[in-house]
Amino acid sequence: MHYVTAKGILSAKNGMNLYRGCSHGCIYCDSRSNCYNMKHDFEDIEVKENAIDLLENALKRKRKKCMIGTGSMTDPYIPLELEIGNVRKALSLIYEYGYGFTVITKSNRIMRDIDLLEKINQKTKCVVQMTLTTYDEELCRKIEPNVSTTAERFEVLKQMRDAGIPTVVWLTPILPFINDTEENILGILNMCIEAKVYGIICFGMGLTLRDGNREYFYKQLDRINPRLKEIYIQRYGNQYMLDSPNNAHLIHIFHKKCEEHGIVHNNEQIFSYLHSFEEKNTNQQLSLWDFETR
Repeated sequence: MHYVTAKGILSAKNGMNLYRGCSHGCIYCDSRSNCYNMKHDFEDIEVKENAIDLLENALKRKRKKCMIGTGSMTDPYIPLELEIGNVRKALSLIYEYGYGFTVITKSNRIMRDIDLLEKINQKTKCVVQMTLTTYDEELCRKIEPNVSTTAERFEVLKQMRDAGIPTVVWLTPILPFINDTEENILGILNMCIEAKVYGIICFGMGLTLRDGNREYFYKQLDRINPRLKEIYIQRYGNQYMLDSPNNAHLIHIFHKKCEEHGIVHNNEQIFSYLHSFEEKNTNQQLSLWDFETR
């Protein structure tokens, strides 16, 4: 890891990255793409040493309360977080100043902070977003080698359900010829149904590859199954969008299953929900019965 002094912490849409880079090793990670201009090795985590001070100043200055998000570029619950604790410090500030919070992660390390997540959710709104790509545990360890397995993430979703914290699942990416099967999609959807997730974000069955990301993905395919790399090159070349041959069938299953079980599956509706700040009234109102003996 290495430290930098940042100029700002919140984006125009109130997202933040406390760290830059990741050690999860997911073979498909778009954040490795050259277009993001990362000047250091991806596994050499960049830590913003003044992130918490910047965040507190930003929260103080805002005229309106809003949802604060993290995890869109870098999973904040990398192993380094247990040492540095920036996410927990940020959560404490977000709770103190009365903002909402949402996070995208693949790690069960988030359970360390469930006390703060519950407190934020009681006061405003907290939404935990979890990426699920494969129902098969063995395959999960191959394509997402250094992160919580699907079963561990499923357990997080259930514990969030029991704590009353709403959850959203990212069903992406679905890798052609790897996890683009009916069995896999149904397995993940059944987990989502049991965990009572609010919604599932899905952009179609496939993945995107940009320069930088593509080279890493192919290198990992050589490790997992060298024949797959040639199949990808022959079928897709240097395409950005790589749709699964099973896309139409799997998308139909996805929407039908979500509809049957009341899971929101419209991306725009979910994003609107994630960005919508809600302040809850915690004051108990007196009922008519409270006045009978007065």
